[in-house]
Amino acid sequence: MQPQLQQRVDGLTAMLTRTHLATAEFYAMIGKEPPAQKIRYQVKSVGASAYHIVEIATGKVRGFRFSWKEAVNFAQSLEARADGVKVTLSQAVLQ
Repeated sequence: MQPQLQQRVDGLTAMLTRTHLATAEFYAMIGKEPPAQKIRYQVKSVGASAYHIVEIATGKVRGFRFSWKEAVNFAQSLEARADGVKVTLSQAVLQ
């Protein structure tokens, strides 16, 4: 990645982190729980047996699967990765 672009990404990441910390601090000041994290990915049917996993914030398709169960598992793994959890799905878990 180009240095200027990397600096911009780092700056935006720092601002996002500060935003999350400030929000948590404000909720702590009023004694309420912060709202739960919204769902980031949605499974949409695009054919008889085809499903897109769509990022809700951007509307971009992040993947596709040919069974509902696989699509939901993939969306859940994307959610977990977005939360910073390392996920590995074995074949035994998927069945």
